[in-house]
Amino acid sequence: MNKMIKAALLLSASLLPLSSMAMPEAFIDGVHYKATPTRLATNSEDKIEVIELFSYSCPHCFNLDPQVQLWKETLPENVTFTHVPAIFRDSWLQLARVFYAAEATGDLEKLHPLLFNAIHVEKRRLQTEEQLLDFVAEQDIDRDAFAKTMKSMSVVSKVKKALMLSQTSGITGVPAMIVNGQYRTDAPLAGGMPEMLKTVDYLIQKESTK
Repeated sequence: MNKMIKAALLLSASLLPLSSMAMPEAFIDGVHYKATPTRLATNSEDKIEVIELFSYSCPHCFNLDPQVQLWKETLPENVTFTHVPAIFRDSWLQLARVFYAAEATGDLEKLHPLLFNAIHVEKRRLQTEEQLLDFVAEQDIDRDAFAKTMKSMSVVSKVKKALMLSQTSGITGVPAMIVNGQYRTDAPLAGGMPEMLKTVDYLIQKESTK
């Protein structure tokens, strides 16, 4: 009888991890995520829009970026993902201009990881327009053409929208995520960087069932 009881207890213990894995994780409004102060405009009525507000100057954004690159490939087809450079200081404004200029010239995929690496691994000061243009030129990108793009109406307009989003979304730091213009979350709210991505997954599911 003792052997039978022991075997039953061992079987129950082995099933506990499976049971806990099957239980849905709890994501609580006001704890793991919050509503944006006002409903923010989105670019599509047919897709759920996820935005990551980030800065190349932010070490947490640098550490999170490889995870985000992998995670965004797992998003459902009804979801769009967009990086938006947050603007909370003058140097971040210059970085936002470079981001949108690189997007316009087709150099963003190349420059995105290089900028993170230069700032956080090589410890380079890339804050002014001149410093950033010198860096861009080092990557075999036409300096004068890139500088002209940075001043284009399209880039100026996108930078203004990024600044407005930074001011109206309710975020106070980066990295942060906004889901469908309605919800915002970040690592402190969610309980960590991986948890932030899990919270966004939950909010996507929440929006998908509406």
